[in-house]
Amino acid sequence: MNLYLILVPILLPVIAGLYMLFVPFKDARKRNIFVESAVLVNTAISLYLLTNAPKGTLQLFSLGDKLPMTLRIDGLATFFGSIVCCLWPLATLYAFEYMEHEERVNTFFAFYTITYGITMGVAFSGNIVTLYLFYEMLTMVTIPLVMHTMTDAARRAARKYLYYMIGGTAFAFIGMVFYALFSTGIEFTYGGNLDVSRLGRYMDVVYFVYILAFFGFGVKAAIFPFHGWLPEASVAPTPVTALLHAVAVVKSGIFAIMRFTYYCFGADVVKGSWAQVIAVVFAMMTIVYASTMGVRESHFKRMMAYSTVSNLSYIVLALSMMSPLGLLAGMVHMLFHAVMKISGFFCVGAVMHKSGKNYVYELDGLGKKMPLTFAAFFIAGLGLAGFPMFSGFISKWEIARALFEEKSLLGDAGVLVLLYSALMTAIYMISTVVRAFFPGKEITETQKAGASDKEKLDPTYRMLLPLLIFSVVTIFFGVCAQPVIDMISVVSGGGF
Repeated sequence: MNLYLILVPILLPVIAGLYMLFVPFKDARKRNIFVESAVLVNTAISLYLLTNAPKGTLQLFSLGDKLPMTLRIDGLATFFGSIVCCLWPLATLYAFEYMEHEERVNTFFAFYTITYGITMGVAFSGNIVTLYLFYEMLTMVTIPLVMHTMTDAARRAARKYLYYMIGGTAFAFIGMVFYALFSTGIEFTYGGNLDVSRLGRYMDVVYFVYILAFFGFGVKAAIFPFHGWLPEASVAPTPVTALLHAVAVVKSGIFAIMRFTYYCFGADVVKGSWAQVIAVVFAMMTIVYASTMGVRESHFKRMMAYSTVSNLSYIVLALSMMSPLGLLAGMVHMLFHAVMKISGFFCVGAVMHKSGKNYVYELDGLGKKMPLTFAAFFIAGLGLAGFPMFSGFISKWEIARALFEEKSLLGDAGVLVLLYSALMTAIYMISTVVRAFFPGKEITETQKAGASDKEKLDPTYRMLLPLLIFSVVTIFFGVCAQPVIDMISVVSGGGF
């Protein structure tokens, strides 16, 4: 197979998005057909490439002697790329109804589509330099999406998002340069290729640089205390926040940590060091903090944002075990969380879009008017809380296995943190559904004067179809996860 085909899933969405920027559609229906067609074609091409991955590495150009820009599809690229290309068409379909009465819709869908291509670039990067380039580009193309509404709050959120990302990439840059100077080659290699023999007397420097890169890439993964941009970004339209929180940005941060830890430095280099302890401790701190804030938060979308912060650090905690089982657990939760969280955010968006309700305390009785939406939210909530028979239970079980394998105080503490977070998640997710379907008797006069329970506010198929599919997948993975775990285990062991 021609290696240049790897470029297609990256360039096609970018070209389609640029076309919409320079030749805006006047007819919304034609624009929607164009966008969905471009996304579906790109997904079809991506899946073909991922299932028939071309052998070898495509070198695009070089920034210097040891800085080639390369693309390659290995096991981890296949894993992340599959998540992205399978979720994007459904997210786009959902966005059509959500955005139909918004302003600057052409611009929105242009950057929304470009982001697809850049995220695939992150997935297909063949070395850390290429990954860093696409990682930076991802920040740039998502800023217009965060500030799309152009309100003061949206502009503040975009500035905060930019400041955090600039700081994070500065830390990550230090790690990238250090690795490029002291590695036997910068191509991603399972097990890492850092030349430790040249650094034997300076291992504390190695650990310090690793921590800088860990937190640098961890900014996108919303690791405490660099998580603040994520709740603020909730001012963006829900199709944006869903992709920011479930697929594109935050998962790119997780993906970068996976690459840097297991394919650059090497997990064995960091395992047992004080750098590993710092990574584990901050992951646990993030989980406890964000889970607690989720219970305290009354704004519906911000509550889900804190849930994202917490669940991302589940993955980081697993990865910080520096073991194949830790990588497996992190990848399993990365996949399952993507499905559960995008479903939960789409439910929140449907509620806000159709009812105008933004706060949890405003949802009393709304379940009778939006039964399908809140049923999907209930399923997502059970999954995120880790109830048996739902996908979240399986991935948290795998994380607990990785923690117990560590046989250390930190591993045992991590299991307790998972249990605490599961309880907090159940409280804020399930209590929201209870309020929606079983409101208290103290209904205000304003609520009584509102629309009757017979008035249905559930959205049309464009929003409901993705919710139905995500709900089915959440349950399916909960009862039939082993084939998926078996495939992921091949990648976590360095296969493909």
